[in-house]
Amino acid sequence: MKPYIYGRRNSIHIIDIRETLRGLLYGQRFLSRVVAGGSDVLFVGTKRQAREAIKEQAERCGMHYVIERWLGGTLTNFRTIRSRLKRLEELEALAASPRWETDYSKKMQSTLSRELRKIRRNLGGVRNMNKLPGALVVIDVRKEVNAVREAASLGIPTVCLIDTDSDPDFASIAIPGNDDSMRSIRLIVTKLADAIEEGRRARPEPAAKGEAGEGQNAGGPRRRARRSAPTTEPVAATAAPAPPPAPTPAEAPASEQVAAPPSEPAPSTEA
Repeated sequence: MKPYIYGRRNSIHIIDIRETLRGLLYGQRFLSRVVAGGSDVLFVGTKRQAREAIKEQAERCGMHYVIERWLGGTLTNFRTIRSRLKRLEELEALAASPRWETDYSKKMQSTLSRELRKIRRNLGGVRNMNKLPGALVVIDVRKEVNAVREAASLGIPTVCLIDTDSDPDFASIAIPGNDDSMRSIRLIVTKLADAIEEGRRARPEPAAKGEAGEGQNAGGPRRRARRSAPTTEPVAATAAPAPPPAPTPAEAPASEQVAAPPSEPAPSTEA
């Protein structure tokens, strides 16, 4: 952390604000580009000072978050996490159905309610995460070292708020700052959430369902017209019969034949 420390006073390290600003701007540009490309961001901060700010800003920008406890394998064993989320949906549907009061005893209801609260507390922030995130925003690398290691093993970049007692080598993008102050955490997370919102607005809009339906309807009649069109062209009118050839003199009628002039006798050769 030496490059990020401005000085020391009364055994307290003072972070260089220029490095904080540089890391924050770099993190904003990176997250905006990731979200604009169609990926999501996962906020991770389980320490008490960060829970409220992370939940508020993650919900504001429509991203996922973990604020209670990082379950091992949340990223590396994502399939199992998805199965637990399905269990959460089953319990919520069961609690809302009439069978909850008629088919289950009080003891069973208490057991299922405890399981529902536990899953909702640990996985409620990632219940809509259908794929691995494109980046992580981590508060306090030392406390969330398991999350950072899982992200590194999967090649997922991390944007981390790190204090002077943390190792910046764990973070892909380090934002030096006080990770124990609620005000500094809220400031950094709010700025990153603003960049994420900007990236979401830059996402290409999906084609509207109405337009797709109109395009299908427009294409249907054309295909039907091609099927209903006659496969052969109508037969052209027969050509008029050609006039008969003029009769030769031998075939001409007798009334029309002209008598040939009598041939002259050949001259005599006698003297």
